Amino acid sequence: MLVRVGARVDFRLLGPVAVVAADGQELALGSPKRRSLLAALALNPGVPVGVDRLTGALWEEEPPRHARTVIHNHVSGLRAVLAAHRAPAAGVELATDGSGGSGGYLLRVPEAAVDVQRFERLVRSAHAAREAGTAVTALREALALWRGPALAGTEPSLPLQCAAQALEELRLAAVEELARAHGRLGDHGAAAGVLAAEAALHPLRESLVAALVVALGRAGRRPEALEWFHRTRRTLAEQLGIDPGAELAGAHDLLLRGEAAPGAAGGAGPGAGRGAGPAATITPAPAPVPAPWPFPRRPRGFSGREDELAALDRAARSPGAIAVVTGGAGVGKTALAVHWAHRRQADFPDGRLFVDLCGHSPLPERATGAVLRELLLALGLPAEQMPASPEALAARYRELTAGRRMLIVLDNARRSDQVRPLLPDGDDCVTLVTSRDRLGGLVASDAARPVPLAELSAPQSVALLATTLGPDFGPDLVGAEPEAAARLARLCDGLPLALRLAAARIATCPHRGLAALADELADEQGRLGLLDVEDTSVAAALALTVQHLSAPARRLFRRLGAHTGTTLDSRTAAALADVELPQAAGALGQLATAHLVLEIDRDAYTLHDLVRLYARSLRTPPGEDDSDTLPRLLDHLLNTLLAASAAAEPGSEPCCDAPAGARRPVEVRPFPDRESALAWYAAERDTLRGAVGAAVAAGLHDRAWRLVLLQWPLIVWQVRDGWVPLLEHGLAAAEADLDPGAQSRARALLGWVLLEEGRPEQALAHLERAPGLAALAGDRSAQAVALVNLAAALARYGAGGRGRDANAPARVRDLLGRALALAEQAGRADLVALARQHLADACLACGDPEEAAHHAARGLALAEPPFPAARRVVLQTLYGRALAATGQREEAARHLDAALRAARAHRYAEGESAALAALRALSGGAGAGGGPLSGLGRRC
Repeated sequence: MLVRVGARVDFRLLGPVAVVAADGQELALGSPKRRSLLAALALNPGVPVGVDRLTGALWEEEPPRHARTVIHNHVSGLRAVLAAHRAPAAGVELATDGSGGSGGYLLRVPEAAVDVQRFERLVRSAHAAREAGTAVTALREALALWRGPALAGTEPSLPLQCAAQALEELRLAAVEELARAHGRLGDHGAAAGVLAAEAALHPLRESLVAALVVALGRAGRRPEALEWFHRTRRTLAEQLGIDPGAELAGAHDLLLRGEAAPGAAGGAGPGAGRGAGPAATITPAPAPVPAPWPFPRRPRGFSGREDELAALDRAARSPGAIAVVTGGAGVGKTALAVHWAHRRQADFPDGRLFVDLCGHSPLPERATGAVLRELLLALGLPAEQMPASPEALAARYRELTAGRRMLIVLDNARRSDQVRPLLPDGDDCVTLVTSRDRLGGLVASDAARPVPLAELSAPQSVALLATTLGPDFGPDLVGAEPEAAARLARLCDGLPLALRLAAARIATCPHRGLAALADELADEQGRLGLLDVEDTSVAAALALTVQHLSAPARRLFRRLGAHTGTTLDSRTAAALADVELPQAAGALGQLATAHLVLEIDRDAYTLHDLVRLYARSLRTPPGEDDSDTLPRLLDHLLNTLLAASAAAEPGSEPCCDAPAGARRPVEVRPFPDRESALAWYAAERDTLRGAVGAAVAAGLHDRAWRLVLLQWPLIVWQVRDGWVPLLEHGLAAAEADLDPGAQSRARALLGWVLLEEGRPEQALAHLERAPGLAALAGDRSAQAVALVNLAAALARYGAGGRGRDANAPARVRDLLGRALALAEQAGRADLVALARQHLADACLACGDPEEAAHHAARGLALAEPPFPAARRVVLQTLYGRALAATGQREEAARHLDAALRAARAHRYAEGESAALAALRALSGGAGAGGGPLSGLGRRC
C-alpha cells in the first residue's frame, strides 16, 4: 500500500502536460513521446494500460518495429525523473503490470494528484450543491485548473486527440453549468460574460450560443443577443449548410416573446430548469489497432492507373474481399497496391500489414509458417506465445483478424496454395495480392477478383516520367523534348520500374536532357531484341542508374547481392560494404533516392526482387575485391546472434564463440531485454536460414554450424516448429569442420528436438553420441548438457526409445550426477542449476523426495536473476512437490503458490500448468503431484 508523505506531486493534463514536484519545481519530462506516455497513464491512474494502447498513443502512423522497446526506454526515463524529485516519497509509483497477456504499465498516485481528478470532483460537487452560490464557487475553482488546451505538447495521435476532445467537452459543459448557476443567482451579466468568450471560440456550438442569447436578453442587452443569433445562423448556413437547431431556435423564440427579458424567470438558458446530469468520467477512447508493422511509403510520382484503382475499389466492396493484381515483372504491381492502400487508409482503422512472399525472387520462397509468425508478430503476439504448428499459427492468425477492419497486402505470390493460409478472417478485412501468375485457383476457390495490370501506354509512360521528375522541372523537360520523352518511354517498354529509374538518372543531371539518356538506352547491346525478357530490360535500366551513383553507393549496391534476407538496416549495410555506420547510412540514402532500395521504416529498407537479382549479377570491377562480402555478412549475423542469445537467456554462457579470424562489425544491434531478442530471432529466421545455406555453399562450415546453434533460445521455446532440417545442416557443417565439440552440441540439440517431435529412436541415436564427442573435445560444459539431455530422454522413453525399462532410473541418476560434477568443474552455475533440476525430477520419480528436495533447494539458490524466471519457476515447483512428498505440506503450499504467481507474471504457460497441478494434488491429499516440465532448459 502506498502512503502519501509530505506535499502533493501534481500531474497536470488540463493544458500542457506537466508534473510539478512538492517543492513547486516543474519536472523536465523531455520529448513529446515521453509526455504522451505519461498522459496516457495519468488519464487512467491506478489502471493498467497495455503496450498496444500505449503504442497507439505514441505514434500517429505506423509505429517502429521495436515500439515496445522504445516505450520501455521512455518508462525508464520517467521513473528516473520522478525518483530524482522524490515523487515515490509522495506516493507516486510508475509500475510494470504483469497481469495482462501483453504486459503494460500503471501509474499509482495519491487521490486527486491528477488535475483531471480534481476537476471532475469539483464539477460533481457543483452538481450536488443545493445553493447556486456554492455551485459557482466550485465551478470557478474547477475551471481555474485549466491552463490551455488539454494534453498540449503530446503526439497528435488519435487516442490522445480523442481524450483531449473529451476533456474539452467537459470543460465546455462546466462553463455552461457555471452560467446556469449565475442565472439562478439572478446575475445574468456574469452568465453572459462567462459564455461570450467561449461562444467566440466555438461559434458552431449551438448550446453555448443559445445560453448566451438568453443570458444577454435577461441582462437587458437584447440587441447583442439578436446579433449573436443572426451571426450564428449565418455561420451555420455558410459552413455547414444547415439551419439553427431546436435549442438555438428556442432561445430566439424566448427572446422574441420577451421571456428572455430582464426579470423573466429561469436560469441562463432554455434548459436552465433541467439538471445537467452527473459529470462525465474522463476515459480516453480505446486506441484503434495501429498498423504495427512497417508499411511501404506512398510511391512518389505515382501516375495514371485510374481504371485499375477503380477496379480495386469495386473489388474491395464485397465482404472479405480478395483482389489479385497480376502482371509481368516490373509492371508496377506493388506500386499500385501500396498507392491504393495509402489512398484508402481511412477505411482500415485497425491497421495495414505488408509482407513479401518472395514467390518470384532470388531468395527462397517464404514458408507459410514463417510468414504467419511475421504477421502474428505484427498483430502484437509475443514471440514466446507463438503456436507450434502451421495449422495452429493459421488458426491464431484468423482469430486475431476476425472482427477487425484491416488491409493485408501479400506481395509477390507465386501459387494459390501459398496465399490461402494467409487470408484473414472476418468480412471487414480486405486482402490485396500481387503476383506474376494469374492465381486462377484463388479466383475459383476463394472468389478473388483479378485486376490485371499491363504495361503503360506511351502517353501514360510520358506522364509517369514527368510526374516522377517532379513539378519543378519535369513538365519543362518533357515539354521541351516531347519526341525524346516518347522515345525514352518506348525504350523503357512501358515498365514503371524502368521509367522511375530513368527519371532518377535524369534528375541527377537535368542539364543533359532526355535525348542523351534515350541515346544511351538505344545503344545498349541487344536492347531491342531483349524487350520481351522483363528481367533483362529492367537490368539495362538499372545499369544506367547504378553507373551514375557515387563510388560508395555503387559498391554497397553491388554487395547487397550477397544479402540473404529481404530487409536490411544501416548496420547490415555497414558490414557488407566494410564502412562505418554514417557512410553506410549515406549510401543507403542514395540508393533509396535512386529507387534501388525501398525505405519501409526508419533505418529499414527492402530490395525489389528484380533489383536484388541485378545486384547479384554484377561483376567486381578491376582493383576491387568482393570476396570477403559473404564472410562479413555472416560475421555480422554471428555477432548479432551472440548479443541476442545473451539477452534472451541472461545468466547463461554462449554455446560457442565467434570463429577465429571473425570480423567484428562496426556496431551490433542492442537488445534491451529478452522479449526484444526473441522478437528479432523470430523476424530474422528466414534471413538466418538463408545465411546457413550460403555459408555451406561457400565452404564456410565454421560459420554455418554457429549460425544454427546460436538460434537455440528460440529453438527451445518453439521446439516443435520444424527445426530438424536446419539442425541437420548444422550437424553436417560441424562434421565438415571436424569439430567434435560442435558436433556434440548439434546432436544434443537435434536429439532434443526429435524427442519433442515424438521420434525417440532417432533422438537417442544422436543423444547417445553427444557426450562422447564433447569429452573428445575436452568441453565439459557441452558434455554436461549432452548428459542432461540424454538422461531426460531416457527418463521419458527408456533405452532405444521403446519404453521404460528397469535399469533406466539408475542410469538416469548416474548420468545426471556426472553432468552435475562436470558443470561444477566448469564453473557453470547455469548448468549446475539445470543438472540439479533434473536430478530433483529423477529423485521424485524414484520415490526419494528427501534427495529431490536437496537438489531442488540447491538449484533454487542458484536461479536468481539474471537467470530466466522460468528456470526458477521449474525449480520452485519441484521443491514444492518434494516438500509435499516429505509431509511438509504448509511449506510446500507456500513454494507452489510462489511458483504459480511467478509463472503467471512471466506468461510461462507450461510452468503455470505444472504448479497448478501440484497444488491440486496437494489439496487433494497427494504428496507429489504434478508432472515434470519437459522442455525447459534444454540447449546446445
